[in-house]
Amino acid sequence: MTTLLSNTKVKIALSVLLFVLMLLAPAFLSEFRLSLLGKFLAYAILAMGLDLIWGYTGILSLGHGVYFGLGAYCMAMHLKLVASNGQLPDFMSWSGVEKLPSFWLPFQSAGTAMLLALLVPVAAAFVLGYLTFRNRIRGTFFSILSQALVIITVTLFVGQQGYTGGTNGLTNFDTFLGLKLGEPSTKLILYYITVVVVGLVLLLCLWLASSRLGKILVAIRDAENRVRFIGYNPVAYKVFIYCVSAALAGLAGILFVLQEGIISPAQMGIVPSIEMVLWVAIGGRGTIIGALIGAVLTNSAKTMFSEAYPEWWPILMGAMFIVVTLFLPKGFIGTLKDWAAGKGERKSADAAPAALKPSSAPPLGFAELEKTQQGG
Repeated sequence: MTTLLSNTKVKIALSVLLFVLMLLAPAFLSEFRLSLLGKFLAYAILAMGLDLIWGYTGILSLGHGVYFGLGAYCMAMHLKLVASNGQLPDFMSWSGVEKLPSFWLPFQSAGTAMLLALLVPVAAAFVLGYLTFRNRIRGTFFSILSQALVIITVTLFVGQQGYTGGTNGLTNFDTFLGLKLGEPSTKLILYYITVVVVGLVLLLCLWLASSRLGKILVAIRDAENRVRFIGYNPVAYKVFIYCVSAALAGLAGILFVLQEGIISPAQMGIVPSIEMVLWVAIGGRGTIIGALIGAVLTNSAKTMFSEAYPEWWPILMGAMFIVVTLFLPKGFIGTLKDWAAGKGERKSADAAPAALKPSSAPPLGFAELEKTQQGG
């Protein structure tokens, strides 16, 4: 109980501190730096969704750039149609397309575009997740399949120049819902919207992780066959949480495009997809708030190193990843959590009689699931 209270206090303290800093950021950062922070917070939404499937369920996806890109493209298609003022988008004219393709028509509405930015990634995730999880494909094999999805998607988007903008992607956006995207006031509004969305996503992910569903997910991660043996269907839970993670990636793509003003196949490729996993690893997998911090911290370090040392920044980033892997294998927040838990356990051990100290225990997730069943 002491350990649980310590972990809860750490999460609450970190959450409050983070949001106070985010709300005060516009008073201290320039317009350019604030725009960067807004983009990093959009990444944080994706990272928290990725932590739900990797940190809690044990599903390592190396293809989440696809879901991020699909959401971003859906939003960008609407912005491009608005910028074209009812005319055919410029890249279509250059490619010889004479009529707006039928699948572009729904994106004339902002509401439909945002809805599709969530539903399209979910549909893609459902197909991949159901086919793989039903056949009990997991671990390295699933990671390879998720990377194959990236290769297929990027190749398709690059090859369809007349419909997707090809290598250049979609850019040159002017307005969204009547607001000029280049205006400082609009950028400030988008930043605060991103902060609010990050807060809501954080609460959602923490709620999912602490609910009965979260206990089942952890049990699947720790002992999937035992979960199946006691009557649960791991496939349904894995597909569901994978689709939730894809929806959050699509949501991140919406906010990214509105603040960055461009999306291209390069931003949904293999390298960005692997970087997304690194954000979670550095922050601390299985902590949710660690994924948020990891996304902001890693991208901030990347920007700082590339500005200060333009020729050496990839080496410095690589060194940071190595140091974290060797000395902080559970990430910053995971290490802090273990330190707080260890401190609480030492106090409890000193106070408890030796006969009451446990000698062994089943896998954590399965043990919590059994307690939940007995209580329910």
